[in-house]
Amino acid sequence: MDKGIKIVYLCKIAEINMSIEKKWIVMEPGNPALVRQLTQELGIDSVLANLLVQRGIDTFAKAREFFRPDLSKLHDPFLMKDMDKAVERLHKAVVKRETILIYGDYDVDGTTAVALVYSFIKCLTNRVEYYIPDRYDEGYGISYKGIDTARDHNCTLIIALDCGIKAIEKVNYAKSLGIDMIICDHHLPDEKLPDAVAVLDPKRQDCNYPFDDLSGCGVGFKLVQGYAQKHDIPFENIVSLLDLLVVSIASDLVSVTGENRVLAYYGLKQLNENPREGLQTIIKLSGLEKHRITIDEIVFKIGPRINAAGRMESGKTAVDMLTSRDEDESKEIGAAINAHNNDRKKVDREITEEALKMVKSLPGFENKKSTVVYNPSWHKGVVGIVASRLVEAYYRPTIVLTQSNGLITGSARSIQGFDLYEAIESCSDLLENFGGHMYAAGLTLKEENLQIFTERFENYVASKIDDVILTPIINIDSYLDFKQITPKFFRLLKQFQPFGPGNLSPVFITENVYDNGNGRRVGSAEAGMKHLKLELIQEDEPYRYISAIAFNLSENFEHIQGGNPVDICYSIAENYYRGIANIQLRVKDIKEKELF
Repeated sequence: MDKGIKIVYLCKIAEINMSIEKKWIVMEPGNPALVRQLTQELGIDSVLANLLVQRGIDTFAKAREFFRPDLSKLHDPFLMKDMDKAVERLHKAVVKRETILIYGDYDVDGTTAVALVYSFIKCLTNRVEYYIPDRYDEGYGISYKGIDTARDHNCTLIIALDCGIKAIEKVNYAKSLGIDMIICDHHLPDEKLPDAVAVLDPKRQDCNYPFDDLSGCGVGFKLVQGYAQKHDIPFENIVSLLDLLVVSIASDLVSVTGENRVLAYYGLKQLNENPREGLQTIIKLSGLEKHRITIDEIVFKIGPRINAAGRMESGKTAVDMLTSRDEDESKEIGAAINAHNNDRKKVDREITEEALKMVKSLPGFENKKSTVVYNPSWHKGVVGIVASRLVEAYYRPTIVLTQSNGLITGSARSIQGFDLYEAIESCSDLLENFGGHMYAAGLTLKEENLQIFTERFENYVASKIDDVILTPIINIDSYLDFKQITPKFFRLLKQFQPFGPGNLSPVFITENVYDNGNGRRVGSAEAGMKHLKLELIQEDEPYRYISAIAFNLSENFEHIQGGNPVDICYSIAENYYRGIANIQLRVKDIKEKELF
């Protein structure tokens, strides 16, 4: 067991006809002396002070910096390797009236990055265009078709965003056509880099930039910041771009610490107070116009709608909307994107059901450590989502494959603590292409290699994984009684935002709680009413209840409805009803207990 952690519960849950144990692990309290000191100096509840100490925020000065993010704390963009070259080449293109092509991936990070950099350069020159590759025709990253399009439009500079770090042959091809490239990427590079004019990637081994977890859009923003800084454009002029950047930070699941925390904080401010026309359209379509939008709302409502354009049709549609300044045009594009999202959800649901049935029919599946499923007719745009669904159901490293352009292609998702990228890399001799990181990846292979790839991938996973890793874990920050959840407590807790990787929303345990009799199953009938809406009381406070939502935990309903106690682990959030915000518990897991 790791030092500073203690195991509290092993809790069995039933998911898709399998019994999976979830381990609840509660962090040991922070140093008592530091907790007392912060409690006194900040005038806050000791539970909140403990949360700070657990996050390494153990002095008044650190707490002040944490609670008051400051744009002046952003790093100098010229600390990034090749930034001087990138800014110089961009300025040359602007001055000489060259045509510039902004090129980006078709997901949220790529499309927001293109919209951000395009919007900035459009203020410098009207000789700028953008290009998003087709997911089905061209696939991920820089394509020959995209470079040919740049040539056909007389572009002499391509700025590639959220892709390109491994595009050695493509960059050489562009050079042969007289086209320079600036690469702005955040993925892990190989030992050899493309021969571009500039390669901006904080993960370069020879790059000493102080923060290496920027999103692709974040690297694009640093280019914009560097150009503005070099050419005396006031920083205030680029703050309006931060609404795009926070959508990228949230959707790409990069850490919300360090520089990203500052960018996300001010990005949320921009998104809530003065979003661009396209994002305002998505906010309204998501039913969030009366909400205080947080990272969660971006992840679950805004991001998927932007992503749906690239999944179901073309990512260019998303950039069209994000760069639109006309309300009517934005609404028209937004309506189409929203329709794509509804189609995506339908296709996602149908393929997930098929995949779940396929998994259960795989020979010897009960003893396997990984999941690989293939159907040539599945929609390429949703296989990543389906892979995530299968991980939720069976908690194993998972690959979901389909067919595209004569090859098998698909997406992979991992579980906590297992390096999926390394597992796929171990089979690289069988692959035509692959890329990604520890927890998510994409790959392409020939059909004749599928069986041997599946076997070798399973053997690698089985040799590296154990039952400890195969047990889902819920990390819990602290015990909490309902009487401690006051309006003041929640008001201060909200100041820990923005939440995200590296600064997750705190998770609490409360023991011996009951429903007050108004609990019910909720959710769509066709999906089986899988969620619970509860009004919970704690045994020592029988007259005060707190509303709670428990997603995918309806199997506990009979026990709760029978008046039996449960222990719950949960985060605390705001629920909006008719524009009014109320405290709501988001229950992550339930441990059933019996009355004696």
